[in-house]
Amino acid sequence: MKFTTPATTNPIDQLKVVGKPTDRIDGPYKTSGTAPYAYEQHAAAPNAAYGHVIGSAVAKGRIASIDTAAARRAPGVLAVVTYENAGKLDKGKYNTARLLAGPEVQHYHQAVAVVVAETFEQARAAAGLVKVEYVKTQGEYDLKRAKNNARLPKKEEKPETKTGDFAAGFANAPVKLDATYTTPDQSHAMMEPHASLAVWEGDKLTLWTSNQMINWGRQDMAKTLGIPKENVRLISPYIGGGFGGKLFLRAEALMAALGARAAGRPVKVALQRALMMNNTTHRPATIQRIRIGATREGRITAISHESVSGDLPDGQPETAVQQTRLLYAGANRFTQLKLATLDLPEANAMRAPGEAPGMMALEIAIDEMAEKLKMDPVTFRIVNDTTVDPEERSRKFSQRRFVECMRQGAERFGWKNRNATPGKVREGRWLIGMGVASAFRNNMNMKSAARARLEKNGTVTIETDMTDIGTGSYTIIAQTAAEMMGLPIERVSVRLGDSSFPVSSGSGGQWGGNSSTAGVYAACMKLREMVAAKAGLDPATAEFADGAVRLGTRSIPLAQVARDAEISAEDIMEYGDLEKKTQQSTFGAHFVEVAVDSATGEIRVRRMLAVCAAGRILNPKSARSQVIGAMTMGVGAALMEHLVVDKRIGFFVNHDLAGYEVPVHGDIPHQEVVFLDETDPMTSPMKAKGVGELGICGVAAAVANAIYNATGVRVRDYPITLDKLLSKLPAYA
Repeated sequence: MKFTTPATTNPIDQLKVVGKPTDRIDGPYKTSGTAPYAYEQHAAAPNAAYGHVIGSAVAKGRIASIDTAAARRAPGVLAVVTYENAGKLDKGKYNTARLLAGPEVQHYHQAVAVVVAETFEQARAAAGLVKVEYVKTQGEYDLKRAKNNARLPKKEEKPETKTGDFAAGFANAPVKLDATYTTPDQSHAMMEPHASLAVWEGDKLTLWTSNQMINWGRQDMAKTLGIPKENVRLISPYIGGGFGGKLFLRAEALMAALGARAAGRPVKVALQRALMMNNTTHRPATIQRIRIGATREGRITAISHESVSGDLPDGQPETAVQQTRLLYAGANRFTQLKLATLDLPEANAMRAPGEAPGMMALEIAIDEMAEKLKMDPVTFRIVNDTTVDPEERSRKFSQRRFVECMRQGAERFGWKNRNATPGKVREGRWLIGMGVASAFRNNMNMKSAARARLEKNGTVTIETDMTDIGTGSYTIIAQTAAEMMGLPIERVSVRLGDSSFPVSSGSGGQWGGNSSTAGVYAACMKLREMVAAKAGLDPATAEFADGAVRLGTRSIPLAQVARDAEISAEDIMEYGDLEKKTQQSTFGAHFVEVAVDSATGEIRVRRMLAVCAAGRILNPKSARSQVIGAMTMGVGAALMEHLVVDKRIGFFVNHDLAGYEVPVHGDIPHQEVVFLDETDPMTSPMKAKGVGELGICGVAAAVANAIYNATGVRVRDYPITLDKLLSKLPAYA
């Protein structure tokens, strides 16, 4: 099925199942411990051996020698694999660095070997016996120092945009802002580590793995090993968090495959927590300069956003300026992305790449500009709303309810009670402040396929390689099929995360929910036609309800139609050029109240509100969970998350969950989420858009703006820690 014209009325619009707050299908399995994750596939491989990955002890250089003799003699050891005996290995399309180092080392904790043994303890002990000698070479680990050598990235489609004459517009603006903001390196810090179980049967590999994008992983595993794609099967039914860190094939999957091939038996590898921060991917640090010029009435006339980030050679930039290209009006515009070469671990996508760190800077700048203009920050944002793409004014937004989000949020949060003068509201020793920020994230559609099968008993089974990373994919897919086939959700079975199923959109980029359900819609439309035809009814006019297909006075139970043989249909949802004709984006507004201890600088977030406009909300219950989880990550980004770089040696020092701080329950207050009632017929037959990443965009800035309102201290260098506040706080009262 090809989606080339705006959606009209279709079976989803019945909203008997879709759009209802529905408990997660996978919830009971996960909370009872009966959902088997990649490392726990005991039935599939009861005789699995254990692999332990050894990471490089240097950030850049070459391996001079590897002595594995003692490790091979150790009790229980079955195999030791290094680049010397791994065979010829390629690099995956989506990998910046090779997953197995040798002889070149590209970053700290890059895998240099895997030791396979009968038990985990034996593998770990033997790994300590492997002796690796390195020849170190000088690397670059300091983004601030490397900034001057940054270049426009070759892989980025639009590294620079120009509209009008920014230089002249900014020079002539009566009110100006020119400020620089920094965001740090951040870790995904998901609870489930990267884990894989590899089983070889002849020349065919089956890999149970924790991976968000099954087809990407399958392709890259085949490419890396130099075997046909058809010889690789990836299975990932349950994933304990991803946030972008499991989008691509990672080292533990390759190490499991290599170890299993060398040992001649199944091998499972869970990347030890201490390696996760340096061995896998992370959100890169940025240095962002923002300049805004406006009239005294508050109209933006010139806006510029420049960002520099770093990555390994052949890497990609953090696209931190993309929201600035679309969010606010202004005739004269300039945006630029630059990429510096750093020898740190691979930088790549983390929840809401681009907009999340970009809005950490932009939305503070917008508040600073509002203060210069002596305007209310909500009003300033509304005044500079636009109904068209500011860089391509002939292109309108498919839906844009940004102003409504702002106004409804201000009303619900009690924004009118905010004291605009910083540091004036106290409760005892606590300074109280309110902050606001816009939320913005582009909507992306990905082609997605599914198989829908009507079983002999009248139930429907959906199969697609879509994944569920804790986002509720199982449930919204079941809701979609139930709506399409006229069944209660209990009569739908959903099977996910297997490369033997039709290729889906996968989970990432906020595209998974809308895209994967659109693929299920396409498969169910084909199944409806087949079922109606077999029942002797006109497929174009037949209706599906109450477990039957009917037309006029005729009603035939689905079980009766399929009693002789199951009926199976497969289809793919593909897209035309609607994304080019209209700009598809999601919008929101974040409001935050904080209290800051005037003596110690301790920050407490007291209230949070998000108002979101993101198309049809397929399951309000799980969508709310997605947004409050994103809001929590936003608080972490504002106040604590920071991968600290040792700029002498070239690694992240705090590479575990003890040193890398994330919010816990005590840090997060009640969070209110409001979804505007919206459908967007330009996106898909589901009329939905993504929402899971919108919830993080702008949160950190709203916290920062609230801290400024409370204290009068403006911090432009994230995270906002006590040392950046203490010396500047108002006198203790």
